[in-house]
Parts: sequence; C-alpha cells; structure tokens
Amino acid sequence: MGKIHGDVVFVTGASSGIGREIARAFMDEGYRVYGTTRKKALQEDEVQLEKSKNSSGFIKMIRLDVCDEESVEKAVSYVYQKEGRIDILVNNAGFGIAGSIEDTSTEEALEQFNTNFFGVHRMCRHVVPIMRKNGGGLIINISSVAAQFSIPFQAMYSASKYAVEALSEALRIETRPFGIKVSVVEPGDTKTGFTQSRQYVKGSDENSVYFDTFKKSVEKMIKDETSGPGPEVVAKAVLKIAKRKNPPIRVTVGTGYKVIVFLKRFLPVRFVQYMVSKMYS
Repeated sequence: MGKIHGDVVFVTGASSGIGREIARAFMDEGYRVYGTTRKKALQEDEVQLEKSKNSSGFIKMIRLDVCDEESVEKAVSYVYQKEGRIDILVNNAGFGIAGSIEDTSTEEALEQFNTNFFGVHRMCRHVVPIMRKNGGGLIINISSVAAQFSIPFQAMYSASKYAVEALSEALRIETRPFGIKVSVVEPGDTKTGFTQSRQYVKGSDENSVYFDTFKKSVEKMIKDETSGPGPEVVAKAVLKIAKRKNPPIRVTVGTGYKVIVFLKRFLPVRFVQYMVSKMYS
C-alpha cells in the first residue's frame, strides 16, 4: 500500500532525541528518510546510512545547519537531486535557553529565534516550492506545550514556539491550494538530551535578583523532563499524522498536558497563569 503523502522524508535535527526517534519510526515503516545533523559532512562518501531490518526503509544522515541559508539550500538540493521530491518535512531542530527576560540579552534571544523559528522558515522556503511542483506534501513542525502557556524563565523558548505555531497556521492556509498539509506537534516534558543541552543566559548567575526563583524553576523543569516519557511517544504521534489524509492542525503529546491544553479553552486566563506559576515556583 502506498504512502498517503509519499515516502521521501526530510527530518531536521535527527542525530538524537525526538528527531532520531522520528527518523527511525519512518524508516521502520518503509520510508526513505534523510535526517540532518550539524556534525556530519554532506559529501556522498561521508553520508551515514542506516537500513531497517524490517522494511526497505533507510536513514541517510546529511549535514545541515538550519541557521545557515547556504547550508539549508545545499541539503535540500542534495535530497532533491537524489529523489526528485521531498514528500514530508519534519522541522524538529531546536534548542532551549533559560533565564529571566530581564537577564536575557538581545543577542541570546536572537540566537534562540534564529534556530527555533527562522530555521523553520528557511526550511519551508526551500522545501515548499518542491512540494508545490510535485503536487503536494506534508509539513510537520515540532513545537511545544510551551506554545500554549508560557513557562517562566523560558520566555524566549516559549515565544519561539508561539511564533512557529503562528507561522504554521498561516502556512497551512497559504499552501492548501497546492495540496500541501501543515500540522504542529506539541510535546510535553520528554526524557531526551534536550535537558542536558539547555543553555543558560549569562545574566542568570548568583548576581541576578531572580536567582533563587530561577534555580527552583529550573530544578522543577529538570525533574519533570527526566521523569517524562521517552521520545518514542512523540515519534508515534508524528507517524500517525503522516498516515492521515487530512491531518489535524495540532496534536498535543502527553496525557497530563492534553488535559491542561483542553481546560485552557474554558478557564479564565488569570487562573491558567496561577496554575503555571504554582507549577514552576
């Protein structure tokens, strides 16, 4: 049985964590997956290949830095030259910074947005024309529950994910006439290397007036993430979207967060703010 949206998949940030599990999930279903990493070379003789034992699927890891326009263009061109199409794009590459808004410099905020938001924008700009030419496709943007309610001391991360969701909603409407579908996946706390790779703004040290509260908040974040489900639950949600002819606008991953996101529609904003402040105080 053929794949609804095609079988060539492009996954950014696929060297570890959620991106790696997404790439493997597609591979095991027989998809031809091109995953990206900033560490691997793009040359043909240095491309890392992984084949599925249960299907004809594979993962080829290629080099890509979503913050670099030339790098994006080269990686997309490489896949297009090999396959003649890109059917599914999963924008997963991203990272998080932590610190109060007051302590976060403009440069640090711009770095967060350059990867999490403009990285998605760059990928869409280069892949959408290919999908349009081929008569359709599917774009899945990995967001976060932080796009539903801003997390204190992760304001820039939350804001970057809010921005991704705004872009996704508009893109979904703009590309609909060309048969291109767009969905957003919002993971809750997930046990991955994201926790260890979180960056802390320079101003968040002991000299910050927010230091004590910030420290408690970060400890709560780390506890929730390390005790959360593995990245396979997110990969499962992404694969489920890919198997639907008309995928939903957004999917929240994590039972507890699904309830909170649902209740947010009906609860007063002040009460939601109170709940979040209690969670991270």
